Formats: sequence, structure tokens, C-alpha cells
Amino acid sequence: MSVTAEQVTFWVFAIPLVATAIGVIMSRSPVYAAMNLVAAFFFLAGIYVLLVAHLIAFMQILVYAGAVMVLFLFVIMLLSLGDEHLIKEPRRAMQLIGALGVVLLVAVLASAIAQARTSELATLTADFGTVKAVGRVLYTQFLLPFEVTSLLLLVAIVGAVVVAKERI
Repeated sequence: MSVTAEQVTFWVFAIPLVATAIGVIMSRSPVYAAMNLVAAFFFLAGIYVLLVAHLIAFMQILVYAGAVMVLFLFVIMLLSLGDEHLIKEPRRAMQLIGALGVVLLVAVLASAIAQARTSELATLTADFGTVKAVGRVLYTQFLLPFEVTSLLLLVAIVGAVVVAKERI
């Protein structure tokens, strides 16, 4: 079995993606967790490029690694979390719930992969994945979720400012 350049490139992006995702979970500092998340977004964009999904890769960098992470870092800096929240507390129940969630996620993914292998793939139109096609779907079929997401981001920013108002 020969290894192609595409497979090597995939692993070049996949291994650091998993490492930075683990860094998000394991980091004790919220700033380091956010910076690991930015790196994970960039590696994920590289995998999207390998899948020839250039629009999604561009949006991943522009929207998530750019705008959303700037908002996250703004909120983290605004709240100016110190070391007082790093006190060790027994979190046995939360760890068990998290482990159960991982097991359920793996089961759902395995089921979806098994169903995808048995089903026939749909034929794609010529404009699938283009900016025009994505814009048409986003602003017609998914307009309400798009606007609700923007309102949720606005409420989160206002909430962070209200929480940090005493310190400003």
C-alpha cells in the first residue's frame, strides 16, 4: 500500500488538530484554551482545503478563527479571570457525565458512518459549494437560524459587559 501526498497532508493537519483540541480541554487558563481553539480552527481549515471545500475553509478562518475568537478573547479579558477559579474541587459526577457523552457521541458517529456506507450518495449539482449556492441556501432556507445566531452573539456580548460593568 503506497502513501499518497494527500494522505500525508491530511495527517499533517489531523495530528495537530487533535493535539490542539486536547489543549482546549486540558488547559487551565481560559486564554490558553482560546488560543488552542484558534490553532484548531486553522488546522481544521486545512482539512477543509483537502476536501476541496475552499469556501468552508475560508469561512472557518474568517468567521471562527477571526471574529468569534476575537469575541471570546474580548470576553475573557473583560472578565479578567484570575487564579481564584483554579481551586481544585472534586468533579467526579461531571467527569462521569462527560465520559458518557463521549461514548454516546462515538455511538452516534459509528451509526451515521454505517448508514452512510449502505446508502447511495446523492448526486450533486454543478454549483454545489459555491458562494452563490451557499448564500442562496443561507438567506432563504436558513434565514431564521442565521438571525437567531447573530442575536445570541449580541446577547452574549451585552451579558459580558453587564457582568464586567462593576470592574470597568
